[in-house]
Amino acid sequence: MSRHWLGQSERGSKFMLRLITWIALRLGRAPARALLYPICGYFIVFSRHARRASRQYLERVLGRAVGIMEVCRHYHCFAATILDRVFLLGGRHEIFDIDAHGADVILQRVKKGEGCILLGSHLGSFEVLRTLGIAMAHLPIKILMYEENAQKVSEIIASLNPALSNSVIPIGTPDSMLRVKECLDQGELVGILGDRVAQDDKIVRCSFLGQPTHFPAGPMLLAAALGVPVILCFGLYRGGNRYEIYTELLADRIKISRTDRSGDLQRWTQRYVDRLEHYCRSAPYNWFNFYDYWAMAKR
Repeated sequence: MSRHWLGQSERGSKFMLRLITWIALRLGRAPARALLYPICGYFIVFSRHARRASRQYLERVLGRAVGIMEVCRHYHCFAATILDRVFLLGGRHEIFDIDAHGADVILQRVKKGEGCILLGSHLGSFEVLRTLGIAMAHLPIKILMYEENAQKVSEIIASLNPALSNSVIPIGTPDSMLRVKECLDQGELVGILGDRVAQDDKIVRCSFLGQPTHFPAGPMLLAAALGVPVILCFGLYRGGNRYEIYTELLADRIKISRTDRSGDLQRWTQRYVDRLEHYCRSAPYNWFNFYDYWAMAKR
């Protein structure tokens, strides 16, 4: 997997987020959705590497050759979730039809005051879970993300919903892990996305969509070190205004032994990857990693 997504695909997604935010706030959701088609067309024409990565992924998950229209659908799904993020952050939950599956997995632990790690991915919209959980169920959710992205996302969050401005914990600062531990000790939920490897991450080799690739070891190492439950979260976009949220328990405790550290780490990460693959096949146009995801493992 390329470790340079922080300098490639993220720049495009942040620009798209700012552009769509500007359009949404001035025109509303229906006119903004109409403008997603020319916006997607622009990115498809001028993002050759991302376009190729989209086709590569779709052919793996669908198990067949795909044409440009399916790549367009992939881009449009991505743009639609970004647009909806604006309204979710703005508190406009009533305009969405959201169906939650397995919510008791989280609610039972929140009632007991038990801190948990919510392990998500760049599949669909993690935002739909976070904003819905905070606004409607009063769930104490923080998000752990890389510092460069955290600053950009925090700026946008602050402009749309100042009440959520302290919900992001940047990775890489001196007090990052201390803040995570404090949140978990207080019975809060800490969300992290586990399907991208950054420059200095420790990696785990797993099989994903029939091909070996690399996943970050950090989420499992963090969960094992802090001894907290890990709950998988996937917010799938189903078209129009419809979302489905799936939450399921991965483990009450992640145990990594000293005698077989690498083996235990690989097994736990593969369990996460297997569930990610399951939901990718359920909603194939929802996965938004627009770079050669299998590149590093080929070397």
